[in-house]
Amino acid sequence: MDIVLISQILIFPLWVSVLKGHGQRLDSIVKALLAIWLCSWFALVVLLEASTPAYIDFFDTRPGRIFFEYLGHPTEVAGLLLKGYPFTLLWVVLICPTLTYFFWRGLRDEKNSAPAVMTRIAIVVLFSIILIMGARSSFGHRPVNPSSVAFSSDQLLNDLALNSTYKILYSLYSLRHESDAGQIYEKLANDEVIRRVKTPGSKNYINDESIYHQIESPNASRKNIVIIVEESLGARFVGRLGGDDLTPNLDRWSERGIWFTHLYATGIRSARGLEAIVSGFPPSSAKSVLKLPGSQSNFYTAAETLGDAGYTSTFVYGGEAHFDNMSGFFLGNGFDRVIDQNDYKDYRFSGSWGVSDQDLFDKLDETLRLSQVPNFIVAFTSSFHSPYEFPDKQIDLVEEPKASKRNAVKYADHALGEFLDRASVSEYWQDSIFLIVADHDERPRGRDLVPIKSYHIPGLILGDGVDAMQVDKIASQIDLLPTLLHLAGVSATVPLLGQDVMSLASDDPGRAMMQYGDTHAYMVGEYVVINRPELPTSGYVLKGEALLPAVYPEDLGDKALAWALLPGLLYKERLYGPVKFEKASVLSGVRSVLPSGVPSEGSSLETQSHSSKTD
Repeated sequence: MDIVLISQILIFPLWVSVLKGHGQRLDSIVKALLAIWLCSWFALVVLLEASTPAYIDFFDTRPGRIFFEYLGHPTEVAGLLLKGYPFTLLWVVLICPTLTYFFWRGLRDEKNSAPAVMTRIAIVVLFSIILIMGARSSFGHRPVNPSSVAFSSDQLLNDLALNSTYKILYSLYSLRHESDAGQIYEKLANDEVIRRVKTPGSKNYINDESIYHQIESPNASRKNIVIIVEESLGARFVGRLGGDDLTPNLDRWSERGIWFTHLYATGIRSARGLEAIVSGFPPSSAKSVLKLPGSQSNFYTAAETLGDAGYTSTFVYGGEAHFDNMSGFFLGNGFDRVIDQNDYKDYRFSGSWGVSDQDLFDKLDETLRLSQVPNFIVAFTSSFHSPYEFPDKQIDLVEEPKASKRNAVKYADHALGEFLDRASVSEYWQDSIFLIVADHDERPRGRDLVPIKSYHIPGLILGDGVDAMQVDKIASQIDLLPTLLHLAGVSATVPLLGQDVMSLASDDPGRAMMQYGDTHAYMVGEYVVINRPELPTSGYVLKGEALLPAVYPEDLGDKALAWALLPGLLYKERLYGPVKFEKASVLSGVRSVLPSGVPSEGSSLETQSHSSKTD
């Protein structure tokens, strides 16, 4: 893979070198151009390789897509590096310019000499062939790619066979599939994708080809719906889920509501968790829909459904809500208001990622107390995020130094427990239903293609009238929204593909889907089916924390592939909008998925609107 990268870098200088030998002025220009090109690439390679050990420590993988996505948030990244990785930062700052300087000195000492024109042309032709062969490293119809060196079921070992510069370049190259991330997997007809992912036997779909269906609840309570998203709170920190005993408040409250013991996040980033929790959208290898341009308006969120029912929708965050494009996505898709760091006039503490969790919960409490209408509120915490900053003297420290993940978990739990104790004696408690869930685990860890354990997260539904019970079925973050809407007494037509976990048959083990880079996992019971780019589908059984190769049922493989292809199809064909846009959105989409009665593409919007009412 190093030969692949070096060959790609050297093709341009090789061709430019033909211009040498045509005069001193032109030779100087060519020499300067080649020096800039080679020094820039050299500096980039050194920078990325020097950064790689710390990156692997944090993400358990080489730098890739997440690396360059974070570059869009320099303030947050600078705070994280300065306080969380100061020695790595110092090492990179010293080694990169030092080595690049000596490399440049070597280039500067090169003599301006060139052989005869025909000799140069012959050399360029010969070495062009060599470099193209090196860049492709294959005589097949496809050049090598990361899948070509995937030799292990350990994702990190496969990554170590690459180099960080190549992986980032390949991640950028893969953006060509952004609008349809499913192109990297095996092919399947669009109507077949839709058919396979729909809940079998349901009679509530608009028609056989549509994902839009009716959810009905007998209790139209119009309660406040409050979702508290806990940053990075993986199951390994939660005592009642077999993790470290760092969440006594969450453990205590878990006995008073609906407690999910086998809930799994859809990804390893906050944006991925938020899209699943708030929109019910399944994960893909593309960017989260929070960031994709085609989902910044007319894209489904729970706020669209609840807004039609008279709810006011608010997103509450302690940091800057432009991070991961949260404010733009939410305000463009049904939310009425976004509260972020700029809206906290008096606060107890502020760190790299914004005000403390206690300040956030003060704002949440104030919002619920002062509002006179039913509210849909999503509150997103941030104190449990590297570099783990929180107020002094709030907890008995678990360890020294104070800024550690274990101390930060305990503080996050303390702030949550403090809020729930206050809320439970408030006037709004009996008019509210609460969902407490993590966005993802603190970081992925494990030797499998998809480290399943690192996707295990807590989930708890609380509220007056919510009976205490334990749900042991496997559940995904995309299942939380339909479950919550049912418990809150909401009836509506929605495109949600998650399951109301409370309504599953007793013999249904539940299912979850997880995205790890460009690897997609679909889990039902103990079976896990994995789809990867350019490679055949593989099957495993989950034994303890390890994935062991196994033969899986054929229908499970069919479903797994459909779920891997689904997000790209929904996004590209605009099939996941609010119900009021459903008729219009499918017109630009796949003809085989068109609901019956939808007018042709030539129909006017007026006719289309009339047809929708008639349907």
